[in-house]
Amino acid sequence: MNVKGWLIVALLMLTVAVATDLAGPLVAKRLIDVHITGIEQPWYATADNKTDDYTVAYKEQQYKRADHFAEGEARGAEVRILQAGKAYYFIPSTIAFDGSRTADSDTHITIARGDKSAGYEAQKLSNGELYQFFRPELGGLIQLCWFYFGLLLVSALFSYGQHYFLQASSNRVIRNMRNEVFGHINRLPVRYFDNLPAGKVVSRITNDTESIRDLYVTVLANFFTGIIYMTGIFVALFLLDVKLAAICLFIIPALVLWIVLYGKIAKRYNRIIRSMLSEINGRINETIQGMPIIRAFRKEKKMEREFEAFNEQHFTYKSKLLSLNAWTGHNLVNVIRNTAYVALIYYFGAGALAGPEAIVSLGVLYAFVDYLNRLFQPMVNIVNQLPNLETALVSAERVFELLDEEGEDVSDEVMERYKGDVVFDDVWFAYKDDEYVLKGISFEAKKGQTVALVGHTGSGKSSIINLLFRFYDPSSGKVTIDGVDTRTMPRQTMRRHMGIVLQDPFLFTGTIASNVSMDDPSITREQVQKALKDVGADRVMKNLRKGIDEPVIEKGGTLSAGQRQLISFARALAFDPAILILDEATSNIDTETETIIQDALEVVKQGRTTFVIAHRLSTIKNADLILVLDRGQVVERGDHETLLAQGGKYYQMYRLQQGEKAAAAASAESESGDVQQHSRSVDGVFSV
Repeated sequence: MNVKGWLIVALLMLTVAVATDLAGPLVAKRLIDVHITGIEQPWYATADNKTDDYTVAYKEQQYKRADHFAEGEARGAEVRILQAGKAYYFIPSTIAFDGSRTADSDTHITIARGDKSAGYEAQKLSNGELYQFFRPELGGLIQLCWFYFGLLLVSALFSYGQHYFLQASSNRVIRNMRNEVFGHINRLPVRYFDNLPAGKVVSRITNDTESIRDLYVTVLANFFTGIIYMTGIFVALFLLDVKLAAICLFIIPALVLWIVLYGKIAKRYNRIIRSMLSEINGRINETIQGMPIIRAFRKEKKMEREFEAFNEQHFTYKSKLLSLNAWTGHNLVNVIRNTAYVALIYYFGAGALAGPEAIVSLGVLYAFVDYLNRLFQPMVNIVNQLPNLETALVSAERVFELLDEEGEDVSDEVMERYKGDVVFDDVWFAYKDDEYVLKGISFEAKKGQTVALVGHTGSGKSSIINLLFRFYDPSSGKVTIDGVDTRTMPRQTMRRHMGIVLQDPFLFTGTIASNVSMDDPSITREQVQKALKDVGADRVMKNLRKGIDEPVIEKGGTLSAGQRQLISFARALAFDPAILILDEATSNIDTETETIIQDALEVVKQGRTTFVIAHRLSTIKNADLILVLDRGQVVERGDHETLLAQGGKYYQMYRLQQGEKAAAAASAESESGDVQQHSRSVDGVFSV
């Protein structure tokens, strides 16, 4: 059954539960009016002292209540059973009118209404005699009690059912929504995440969807229940007394008006609260990620102050919302409740003054009061859920804002492995309008060639890689692979034959093997082991206790930088890419590991088009083509020897790095000489 079906079943069960629950006061009304106070209806002597289940023997005469006579059955003289004080009296005649009753003695009773009064001969009934007049109603009383008990059981059963189905459907809705949100995040372009901190995205997937879950589980449950209850109660009130029920209808517009006014105020507060919660999550995420830097620069206090500022603003608006709820929640319901009770008292009071024909029965009065009490409980529940409603609506607004972002469906299309001939043809690109970071970039890379990108920070090296991977598309010009414009290729299909190794590799929670294979079933354990061996990782990781099954925590925190980088190289190699991209892949590792990787790269590059971003120019001497970038333009191109011969920017950068190396070597040699001289001086002193 789908979610819609579960919701429909829940609402149907809720309707049955409410109907059976609201039938209680109507049953109680019949108990009171027919079987308890019904004793005061007219009684008649039976013809020829005929007896049956409804006749009562009193003073050698059989009597039966008026509503128990069959149609056309003969009736004798009318008598009445009336209560005066705590006692009941038998009046052997009819009465002219009813009103306040006073027992003058055990044999006389006076009835007064307004300025009229009448006296009647009466006989006080003993408990045994009174029981005889109640005895015909015992069967009906017991039947109604059992019927009421059955209604309670049915109501409890269907209430459980509606609660279960509503909760189950709510959980399914949120499960589907979280899956949809997370899936949509994977379809969003990389550009979307440039200006959105990870903590804010996490907040929308977790906190905001949980608030929407509350909307289904508590808010809508209470609203649905409340609306159905109130509808059923008003139907019952109209069945009891149309005029009074019409008076009580003022409750509905009062409640709707309050919901609208409350929503306008609370929505503004909730938007700020949810925004601050996202900021708090973002700040926590940033602090955890940057904890080493914060500790190194002693910025703990500064981070605490920034966090406290967001937290204080969150607390301030939470307090404002709490104050709004405290001032208006129960107070509103109390005002409406008291107004309804005033209307009830006025109506029944005016009816009593107008005459007996305007007075309702005790059963109607009981049922009306019972229904009014029941009416305000769902109102309280609805009003109490208004804060959660507004919070959920704001959260839903934020979630659907994310879902409304244009994404691209993950393609299942399979593309044959391309050769890897890459051409950039007059490519211009800007992350922001008219702020171009690439200007007229043109070059060609053939299969098996290695292209190196060098230049200062911000020169456009990473932007070229972003376009090649289609994280972004060119503003103008085109990028082709094997002569096909990349914009015509599905992104995921195109990337299937690409591999990338970043300067700061990202490892996922799992094992070394799972990080190499990325849990791709097409990559076998033997392929994982071969990839690790080809990049030289087997020599570095041979001391790990569990080998390739060694656990890896988030970001590979238990592994060294060199080990993480080797795993990243093996991951790229395991997928046998046609195009391999190395983005500063050896800049953060030690010399020994770099030597291992440099040896492995010669194997990895074979048969692949390789793009290398490097600051260490010594690592790209063997590149087939070196592009020197400056402010988004290619200012020099050629191989290592050609560029050195030109004596341009590349020559200056290379000489600068070689000079730094020579200076570092001289400094190390000087320090070594100083140590040796100091040692000889010390030896001389001791020899003296």
